[in-house]
Amino acid sequence: MAKSNQNIKRNRFTNVAGRRVQKVLDTLDSLAKCANKNNYDYDDEDVTKMLKALKEKVKSIELVYTTNSKSTKNTFKF
Repeated sequence: MAKSNQNIKRNRFTNVAGRRVQKVLDTLDSLAKCANKNNYDYDDEDVTKMLKALKEKVKSIELVYTTNSKSTKNTFKF
């Protein structure tokens, strides 16, 4: 019985995490469209701030998975 419970949890994880990762990837693709200088005005400082925020969040997620600590919610502003 314990094994089937593990299978249920595993299946639930792969389904939910798979959808959520795809959603993040799609959102990042959307963000990449903002790089079009014909439509948007930004400078190197803006890009640096965005990339720093994204990298910090990825590090935070890595920490959650490797140490089982709780994730903190970040907000981004220029």
